[in-house]
Amino acid sequence: MIIKMSEGGGSETVLRRNLPGTKAADYSRWKEEPFDEMDSTLAVQQYIQQTIRKDPKDVDQILNPPETQDEGVWKYEHLRQFCMELNGLAVKLQSECKPETCTQMTATEQWIFLCAAHKTPKECPAIDYTRHTLDGAACLLNSNKYFPSRISIKESSVAKLGSVCRRVYRIFSHAYFHHRQIFDVFENESHLCRRFTVFVKKYKLMTKDNLIVPMLDESGAAESDA
Repeated sequence: MIIKMSEGGGSETVLRRNLPGTKAADYSRWKEEPFDEMDSTLAVQQYIQQTIRKDPKDVDQILNPPETQDEGVWKYEHLRQFCMELNGLAVKLQSECKPETCTQMTATEQWIFLCAAHKTPKECPAIDYTRHTLDGAACLLNSNKYFPSRISIKESSVAKLGSVCRRVYRIFSHAYFHHRQIFDVFENESHLCRRFTVFVKKYKLMTKDNLIVPMLDESGAAESDA
């Protein structure tokens, strides 16, 4: 992506692209830009990704919107980002989350989830549920019918985000309770489940009863929900 930036009254073309041969450590490591200087319809996404790259552990800062930012757009762009990053967890799960062993989408023995991707919701293997859920979320979030703009979103469309959150959260819960080692490695790198949990609590997109993955503090102790 190429972005125009003004410096000292002039303009400079800044290339924001990972060129062939870019090392993993240097991936997307271009110069940070203040939000109010991001002149693009994708400015909110760009800002969120920039803040994540700066420090993925600083969940509060990542979820802290710029002043005057539309709340609906902010929630929408964060959910898009969550789904994009969750694809990374889905790829890692494929190594051991097999249809033969994980025949249902479960979280402990108490929760069995039905997959809404079918004409009538029904059980399907956990890895298929994961793929179907992320595909369905992508279709909805990229729908021109519900989300034709990245700048302004109707309240009726924002209201659909809660159901997406409930479904994609189940991917975290299955990974935590049934593929703990994979979950821990992914979470230690991305802090994605913690960020997602704080996000849905902040905007009341899920009830506490459905947030079954315990969030741990730096010492490994469960955090208080107070």
